[in-house]
Amino acid sequence: MPKLKVNNTEIYYEDSAPNDSQKPVMVFAHGLLWNTRLYDKQVEYFKNDYRCIAFDFRGQGQSQVAESGYDMDTLAEDALALLDALNIEKCHFLGLSMGGFVAQRVALKRPELLHTLILLETSADPEDPSNIPEYRKLLTAIRWLGMKPVSGKVMPIMFGESFLNDKARKAEQKKWRSMLQENDKEGVTKATLGVIERQGTYEQLSNITTPTLIIVGDEDTATPVAKAERMHQAIKGSKLEVIKGAGHTSTVEEPEQVNKVIENFLKNQA
Repeated sequence: MPKLKVNNTEIYYEDSAPNDSQKPVMVFAHGLLWNTRLYDKQVEYFKNDYRCIAFDFRGQGQSQVAESGYDMDTLAEDALALLDALNIEKCHFLGLSMGGFVAQRVALKRPELLHTLILLETSADPEDPSNIPEYRKLLTAIRWLGMKPVSGKVMPIMFGESFLNDKARKAEQKKWRSMLQENDKEGVTKATLGVIERQGTYEQLSNITTPTLIIVGDEDTATPVAKAERMHQAIKGSKLEVIKGAGHTSTVEEPEQVNKVIENFLKNQA
């Protein structure tokens, strides 16, 4: 699959219909420590009717580990530059967690580019100061030891109890844990720092006029339901959906619920 050089950085992306200019476009922005694989079940579900474009942020997945540029505004500029390079004039933009921090900025910077905005397991606030010492400790461990020794600590942040306690999904749990461990040490250190040092967007949310869907798992401890409700109150006309039995990664944990919620929202917009 191809890479494009944008903002002096090679960005990896997957495009389900590169030669189809008729299908509406859906763009998928993943969360911290993940990659395009986070949306496999969504791309599979929607690709018959939509041109699905998923990409890896700099420093993660198969994108280049750049020297700098891991703040949320630069990541939003990367996403916009990628869409411009692909001649995308209008799209539905989905962002989960870190991808959601970026998606909000895309909606604020270039509202004319978006049909809809879909925010999953994310927040408009800066990182909670009480979390930061723990995250910095985690960062030090990653910097010295890599992701393998800390993956056990990260899994309960990323997934809810229903998924982690489901014996029938042991193989899936193992797959995602392995994916965490494959992260580039330098890339994820920089990316994590970008997330914990991010500015909030809450004060600007009232400027978002794009039709917005907010999705959150009822077992999400990283960005709990209250964070989603706070965004929902601030974005006029937004719709809020709570996914049962999902944590911070509902696209993986409860893909059928997520796909249905997105599909219904898009149908109502059409």
